Amino acid sequence: MAEDILHRVRSITANPELEICSEIYNEVLICLEDLCVMMSGKMLNELGMPAPNRPMHDAFNREFERERQYDTNALSQSVQNKVPLLNQQQKTAYDTIIKAVNDGNGGIFFIDAPGGTGKTFLISLILDTIRAQGQIALAVASSGIAATLLEGGRTAHSALKLPLNLQTIEEPTCNITKTSAMAKVLQNCKIIIWDECTMAHKRALEALDRTLRDLRSNQILFGGAMILLAGDFRQTLPVIPRSTAADEINACLKASILWRYVKNLKLTTNMRVALQNDISAEVFSKGLLDIGNGRMLTLLLSSHFEC
Repeated sequence: MAEDILHRVRSITANPELEICSEIYNEVLICLEDLCVMMSGKMLNELGMPAPNRPMHDAFNREFERERQYDTNALSQSVQNKVPLLNQQQKTAYDTIIKAVNDGNGGIFFIDAPGGTGKTFLISLILDTIRAQGQIALAVASSGIAATLLEGGRTAHSALKLPLNLQTIEEPTCNITKTSAMAKVLQNCKIIIWDECTMAHKRALEALDRTLRDLRSNQILFGGAMILLAGDFRQTLPVIPRSTAADEINACLKASILWRYVKNLKLTTNMRVALQNDISAEVFSKGLLDIGNGRMLTLLLSSHFEC
């Protein structure tokens, strides 16, 4: 029975390397107890056998069901319709990410995308592509608003069980045990996408790295998992209460020891301008970029001296 359940779980999770573990044996006990109750009305512990852990069974199935409830046929059709709509920069980023996922070598990428460049459209397409293949793609975001824009999205703190006191812990880890349902999702997911990551404390990413190495029993970066970060450092940085600007910059992801391993992908074409040919939108977006890049003060000073 354990081997049969293992074969079924391998098919559901698309993970042929999964081995028999305590959760599999627990599933066997649940099946046996269901049969005993149906035939004799007795539980396993009444027959001198160990009782199954029903909460473990429910949580295990619920988490996997959440991440695998997508209609693969509808997603495949959506991917076919959306891929031709990508501009050149989006297509380059899309092909790079999908190739990295299919290669299975892990890695960490960052999509540098100012507002209006089609970041959410691109991320949604990547999620659809991976889920259409029957794989698990975990979507999280630093804010609740950003999470609602992604299908199946959750806040990073909710999904990854991040500590709330990241500022005071030197080497934090996520509150996820190896026997938990979320651990199984993280062990089997093909990619973890973290939107608006620029708002997160650098120790949040480092906590995820330590946790994945432990859960996957693999000491390479993020335990060999594929990580896709997305955001814009010109916007909101981590908020550190009662701190200085230097403290906020030090808490930024770019100050993390992990940032050296990040491969950058850029989106610069403003899709609102490109699709609507709106001159005023182009002026507005350029002004925002100048402010974010620190050029606005330079322009104002040069204009002042010219006058």
